[in-house]
Amino acid sequence: MSVKQDLFQSPDYFLVDDLLTDEHKLIRDTVRTYVKKEISPIIEDYAQRAEFPVQIVRQMGELGCFGPTVPSEYGGGGLDYISYGLMMQELERGDSGVRSTASVQGSLVMYPIYEFGSEEQRKRFLPKLASGEWLGCFGLTEPNHGSDPGSMLTTIKDAGDHVLLNGSKMWISNAPFAQLAVVWAKDEEGIVRGLIVERGMEGFSTPTTHGKWSLRASATGELVFDQVKVPKANILPNVKGLKGPLSCLTKARYGIAWGAIGAAMDCYDAALRYSLQRIQFDKPIGAFQLQQKKLAEMITEITKAQLLNWRMGVLMNEGKVTPQQVSMAKRNSCEIATSICRDARQMLGGMGITGEYPVMRHMMNLESVITYEGTHDIHLLITGMDVTGFNAFK
Repeated sequence: MSVKQDLFQSPDYFLVDDLLTDEHKLIRDTVRTYVKKEISPIIEDYAQRAEFPVQIVRQMGELGCFGPTVPSEYGGGGLDYISYGLMMQELERGDSGVRSTASVQGSLVMYPIYEFGSEEQRKRFLPKLASGEWLGCFGLTEPNHGSDPGSMLTTIKDAGDHVLLNGSKMWISNAPFAQLAVVWAKDEEGIVRGLIVERGMEGFSTPTTHGKWSLRASATGELVFDQVKVPKANILPNVKGLKGPLSCLTKARYGIAWGAIGAAMDCYDAALRYSLQRIQFDKPIGAFQLQQKKLAEMITEITKAQLLNWRMGVLMNEGKVTPQQVSMAKRNSCEIATSICRDARQMLGGMGITGEYPVMRHMMNLESVITYEGTHDIHLLITGMDVTGFNAFK
C-alpha cells in the first residue's frame, strides 16, 4: 500500500458536493487527477531528499493553478474563489509545499501585480507567471520582524530614475528558483511600498534555507538586497502602506484555509483505510472503540471545516468576506488538520513515521502552515479584537 498507489477517496459526510457547481467539481477532479498522477508518486522521495520538484511549476501553470482568479486577458483563469479554494485543497492533499508554491504565485505575486500594478506591469509579468514560465516570490518577513511587519528595516531611497533597495527578507517560499520577487520596503518617509525585483539585478541574491524538517519539498530561501538598483517603473503605483501586503496575506490565508483541509483529508483517508485492514487481537483495529472515536472526531472536524470554507468562498465571491473571517478559517483549518494528522499517526503505529504513508510528512508540513501567513496565536488575537473591540497586540 505504497503512497505510489494513490487510493485517496475524498470524505464528504454532509454532501457538500451538492453545494458546488458542475464546473467546481470538474476543476477539483482535474487537479485531483493531476496530484494522483504527478505528485503522489514522487513527493515522498523529494521530501526525503529535501529537494524541490521544479518540474511542477510548468505543470501547474499548464493546469491553471497559478492565479486562477486573475482575468484571462492576463493569463489567469478568470475563475471564482471556490474554484481557487478547491484547487488549493487538492494540491495540499498532495503536499503542503506544492500548495505553497501555487499560493505564493497566485495570491502573493500575481494578485498584487494585478491589483496594485500598472497596466504595463500586468501585461509584462502576469502571463509569464500564469503559465509557469516564471516563478515568483513575496518578500515581507524579515529576520527580526515576522508578526510585526510594520517594523521592517528594508528600505528604498530615491536615486533619480531608480531607487536603491537595501535590506533582507527570510523564510521566503520559492525564493531560490524565482525569477522575480514582490518586495515590501519603506521609503524615505517611512511609507511601505511594493516593488518588483527581478533576478539578475546587481546586488540581489537568494540564498537557500537548509536544514528544514518541514516543507522539505518546497524551496525556501532569503532575499538579500545590497544597493540594488530597481527602476521606478517596477514600483507598484496603486498602493501605499501596510494595506498592500496585508491584503495579499488575506488572499493567501484564504487558500491555506482550503489547503490545510486537503492535508487533513489525506491523513483521515489513510487512517480509515489502515483501520479496516490492520488486524490486532483477531479483528481490524477499526472495530475498537478508541480507534472509532479518533475517526469519528476526524470526520466531524473535516466536515465542519468544509462547510466553513464553502461559506467563506461564497462571501469571497460576493465581495463580503472580512479579513477577520479569513483569519478564523485559516486558524481553524490548521488547528484541526494538525490534530487529525497526530491522531492518524497514532493509528498507524510505527508505519505512521515511514514514507510509505503520507501522514508524518503532512504532520511536519503543517507545523509550518500553522505558523506562516499569521501564527495560530496572532489569528486568535485577530478574532479576539474583532469580537471585543480591544487591541491585545500592544
